Parts: sequence; structure tokens; C-alpha cells
Amino acid sequence: MTDENDGASGASETVPTSGHNAEERVAALEAELAEARDKLLRALAETENVRRRGQREREDAQRYSVQNFARDMVTVADNLRRALDSVPAGAEDGPASGLLAGVAATERELLAALDRHGVKRVEPQPGDRFDHNLHEAMFEVDAPGQPGGTIVQVLQPGYLIHDRLLRPAMVGVAKASGEPRPRVDEVV
Repeated sequence: MTDENDGASGASETVPTSGHNAEERVAALEAELAEARDKLLRALAETENVRRRGQREREDAQRYSVQNFARDMVTVADNLRRALDSVPAGAEDGPASGLLAGVAATERELLAALDRHGVKRVEPQPGDRFDHNLHEAMFEVDAPGQPGGTIVQVLQPGYLIHDRLLRPAMVGVAKASGEPRPRVDEVV
């Protein structure tokens, strides 16, 4: 056997003299190549996953960046609706008719602006089934004739921003009469 000095690494390598050692060396190099190829493919896949995750996070940040601002604006929309709902019947034709028309126009414009930015109102109706993904039960009440778990009163509408809940609708729900209440982990 002879030793050859590898000038780059300073290590010495033994040159095989028999065919059997050469086959072992080729097999070892092929295994090492397969392992390196596997590591490269895994690194490329991980890099692609990181790129996709970063792209998705950028899109989400852009899509939901107005979330805090929108949450503040839906409170303004609620107050405009409360102002309009507080007007007694028949007052629309009185001396404040211009003011009422202006408040109604402001509410419409605000809701249209929210809609342009992906904010949609969730307005459950009495009799709808309670959905814990969209509604927040503020109280339960005995409601003869209403099945348990149905909405009997809407206190405040909810809002979605694109596909995420911005604020749940606040509702009153009918108690289940005589039926055992489901455990928390059984709620669908």
C-alpha cells in the first residue's frame, strides 16, 4: 500500500491494491453520495416550506393588518345603529329628518367601507341555532316553544374579517327544558 497526501485537507488516503477493497470503497462512496443526496433534497424541501410559510404569513399580515382598526370601527357602526334605533316612530318626518338621514347615510357609508376591506356583519335572527363559532351567549332564558340552544334575542351583531371572527354576535339563548345539559366537551 502507498500513501498519497491530499494537499487540500492534509489527510492521507490509502489506495486499495485489491479488487475487493475497491468494491467496498465504491459501495461506501455510493452510500455517502445517497446520504448527501437525501440531505440535499431534505434541505431543498425545508427551504421551500419556509418560503411558502413566509409567503402565507405575509399574505395573512396584509389581509388582517386592519383587524384592530376594524374592531374599533365596528363599535362606531354599532353606535350609529343605536342612534337610529333610538328615534321614536314618526320622528323621521319631523324637524330632525335631515339629521336622521345624515346619520343613516353615515352608517351606510361606514358599512360599505368595512365591506370593501373584507369586514362583514354577522346578524343572527331569533330562532337561529346557536353557533359557538359565531355567537357569544350572554344569558340563557326559559323560552316556551323554542328548542334549547336557539337564539331568542340578539344584543349586538358580530363581524367577520375575511374568514376570521372579528367579534362574536352577543345573543340570548333558550334554555333546554327538561333535557340534560351537554357537557362542555360534548358541544358540537
